Amino acid sequence: MNAEAPRKRVMVVPESKPGLPPHIKLRHDAGRGRWHVLAPERVFEPDPIAIEILKRCDGATTVEEIASELAKEYNAPLQEILADTISMLQELSDKGVVKA
Repeated sequence: MNAEAPRKRVMVVPESKPGLPPHIKLRHDAGRGRWHVLAPERVFEPDPIAIEILKRCDGATTVEEIASELAKEYNAPLQEILADTISMLQELSDKGVVKA
């Protein structure tokens, strides 16, 4: 019996460049007016703020750049946005929905 090695936890930091793995899709359901994250055998309905973060997860933009854009767009404190963004992305990374 082969035991699988435990998955190593990737820590999301301001310099991380998050992206969606090829098997994860962010899709808009125009009929229902909702966004969904589609994963094998799972569907997530992210809240509006999570959607704004996920739309920017292109694998090239850093978490700090994403937070900076959102702080400007929503006229909110950068450090608060950065902390919330890291927390959300860490949770999604731990679930395998985002790669950092």
